[in-house]
Amino acid sequence: METRIRAFRGATTVENDEPSEIRAAVAALVAEMVSANTLTDDDMVSVILTVTPDLTSMYAGTALREELGFDDVPLLGAVEANVTTGVDRCVRVMLHAYSPLSRADVHHVFHGESRRLRPDLQQADG
Repeated sequence: METRIRAFRGATTVENDEPSEIRAAVAALVAEMVSANTLTDDDMVSVILTVTPDLTSMYAGTALREELGFDDVPLLGAVEANVTTGVDRCVRVMLHAYSPLSRADVHHVFHGESRRLRPDLQQADG
């Protein structure tokens, strides 16, 4: 099986702009993304995290470094466009990793209200 770089998508929402909520939500989201796609630390290439403009209490990448040990994985954070059709208090993740999975077999993970973002990518069990 050929291994290629794949992009794994995920998103989550929090009720409040509180560091403890953001930390827990981001850690749970990315842990599920890694587990669902059987990724290892050596598979990781980089992670892009975006937050909606209403999340200002912490950098979401800190949760990955401190909770999941992503110390040597390049992280980039940005603020999402502030659009009227967006999802409030949302963190989105694009994780790049080496994987033998085809694009069709990649498991994308959406928690909370972020499920509205891409209903077409929802797994049957999700």
